[in-house]
Amino acid sequence: MLGPIAHIALIVRDPGRTAAFLRGLFDAPVVRRTDAEGHDETFVRLGVTWVALVGADVKRERTGDHIAFRVARETIPAIADKLRSQGCEFILSESGASLYFFDFDNHVFELDSSDQEQELNQLAASSGTPGKRGA
Repeated sequence: MLGPIAHIALIVRDPGRTAAFLRGLFDAPVVRRTDAEGHDETFVRLGVTWVALVGADVKRERTGDHIAFRVARETIPAIADKLRSQGCEFILSESGASLYFFDFDNHVFELDSSDQEQELNQLAASSGTPGKRGA
């Protein structure tokens, strides 16, 4: 019924600054456009998902809400080094399988190298719940 995520929209104070930060971490493509209603929009492609960065003067509290991207395990130390060199806060899991970092507006991003999706698909299949893509 549902397809992949079309995009994720994040409210940020400075879309250009956030786009540059994410581009620097991941060599991610950034595009700007003006939509049919005249709104300037900034998009960053993280993996296969476009993230719309919507400018507004808001303050966001940090919560446990986060966006997780699957990565190869060897990606995690490389991104941790980039974050460290920029003086950015991040949290590395004890196992080293996940890294959490924060943008300028307290959005939380996770890089996950675990096999959680496979485990969840197996649990769903054993319970008779469709869980695999396309199911």
